[in-house]
Amino acid sequence: MSDLNTPYEHGTPAWVDQLTTDLPATTDFYRGLFGWDYEVGTPENGGYTMALLRGKPVAGLREMPRDARFAVVWTTYLATDDVDESVDLTEENGGVVLVPVFEVEGLGRGAIAADSTGASFGMWEAGTHIGAYLVNEPGAVVWNELATRDLDTASAFYRDVFDLESERTPELPYSRFEVDGRAVGGAYAMTDEVPADIPPHWMTYFGVADVDAAVDRVVRLGGIAVGDPADSPFGRFATVGDPLGAPFRVLGVPRA
Repeated sequence: MSDLNTPYEHGTPAWVDQLTTDLPATTDFYRGLFGWDYEVGTPENGGYTMALLRGKPVAGLREMPRDARFAVVWTTYLATDDVDESVDLTEENGGVVLVPVFEVEGLGRGAIAADSTGASFGMWEAGTHIGAYLVNEPGAVVWNELATRDLDTASAFYRDVFDLESERTPELPYSRFEVDGRAVGGAYAMTDEVPADIPPHWMTYFGVADVDAAVDRVVRLGGIAVGDPADSPFGRFATVGDPLGAPFRVLGVPRA
């Protein structure tokens, strides 16, 4: 487990959140799956709700505006020392700003963008809110991974915008994003076997103590299982979706 209380290093995935079309159903699902409690949002902060594990923020949830037509997904936010500069660099390196810089009541400043291969992501300049205060244990984020159809172009984008170095895995279309030699995320090249209507995207991995049991619980709670659990060099994992359709993965991690 990892308890954090200082801002994440520039370029490191720091936070995930979701815009959902049914906030009560979504909070009930993740409470049942991960044991999350919630700090309920107020009208002043747009109803933004913090998901808590052991009393510490691990993710965010908010009801989608009625006139919005976004897909329900988990968004990965990369830490930035200067969100204005990161927005400028995003546009200079072939990305697109989707939501301009916004400020959240002194908690910090953020923006939403798409990289040069089309994968959307957030960026977060910490104020009093650093991002996730708890990671790498059951119920918390353990990994963030980019799926792209052009791994070289994507790697160059994140290097030039966030100073992320890429370490290519021998004989595999996979790279690790690194900050000061420490792996902070991954990226893989989607093959032609991946349906063309699946766009480039960032995937959030949440930790669980037992992957098979977690998949069963997802289905009982109204979510979906996408294929069967599988083993990897990094542990057993499975791809699932919540009742509103947001995909994510569960990865087996120790309880402590």
